[in-house]
Amino acid sequence: MKAIQVIGYGDVDQLQVVDVAIPSLKQGEVLVRVKACGINNTEIWMREGAYGTAKESGWRPEGVQFPRVPGSDITGEVVKVGSGVEETMVGRRVILFPFTSSGQDGEEHIADDMSFIGSEYDGGYAEYVAWPAALCYDMPLDSFVDSAVFTVSGLTAWHMNEQIEIQPGQTIVVTGASGGVGSFNVQIAANVHGANVFAIVGDLKDEAKLKELGASRVFSYRSETLADEILEANGGPVDAVLDVVGDALFATSLEVLKNGGKFCISGSAGGQQTNLDFRKLYLKHITMYGSVLGTRAEFQAMLEAIEDGKIRSLVDRMFPLAEARDAQTYFKQRGKFGKIVLVP
Repeated sequence: MKAIQVIGYGDVDQLQVVDVAIPSLKQGEVLVRVKACGINNTEIWMREGAYGTAKESGWRPEGVQFPRVPGSDITGEVVKVGSGVEETMVGRRVILFPFTSSGQDGEEHIADDMSFIGSEYDGGYAEYVAWPAALCYDMPLDSFVDSAVFTVSGLTAWHMNEQIEIQPGQTIVVTGASGGVGSFNVQIAANVHGANVFAIVGDLKDEAKLKELGASRVFSYRSETLADEILEANGGPVDAVLDVVGDALFATSLEVLKNGGKFCISGSAGGQQTNLDFRKLYLKHITMYGSVLGTRAEFQAMLEAIEDGKIRSLVDRMFPLAEARDAQTYFKQRGKFGKIVLVP
């Protein structure tokens, strides 16, 4: 089969188109013919060594073992089953839960042995992938491409919303709202939980699109009076912030939060380190959460919300599998709205 392998840390030239054997199946696994694979920051940061270098990169302490086929937002069709799997799974159209772990229900994402497809396992930048049958779910939409945008970004956003326990009518600020996790945060907070959502983006050209997704107000982080604009629009401080930006908006986030407010972060595209005055935290009684991915139960709940039309698929552009370098390069450009999807 054709596959894209990352052969080491570096730029997109570390992505190579190769011919490799179709994966063999272990007990309990199925072979999925990949129909679409969404692109995430995770596989780009893995290639670039952004999680660390050598044995510090990847999701496990031992690091990524190269060569590795990246890709974790996978949809496809089951074409073969391993031992212990019923033949009735053949032909099933599936979306893959993105990691394995020994964690008990509700704690799968924080188990020490959490292992990610596309990092610890070969992933979806390929024509076929092997994966445990128990982690293959029915696609939420008829389209393979539309269904391939939710896995990592959607699950991460769903868990972020669960962390802060949104109540209907609360005002939630969502940073990076035109990106993958951010756009899902807007939809989940507004359409699933009934929150009043303030979306923050760079370019206000996407204002109408974000309001269609559920945002009531849209602000530009380029404004020098952003905090004042948010406080004025809300008539006072907000209840919570869902952040994927990090340093660039951290001070603003703490400034606009109410006493007893909640701050949840799952990304740091705007800076991985920041200055923090601890007095701001304890004097305002702010609760902070770190968040990434989520549980299998949350994944199922998200799929049901998608089926119910509460969360929409947003696709910016599709690329053929062989153009993975171009796709990852395009992914890092500003001005996109929605996901980038590879199609074998």
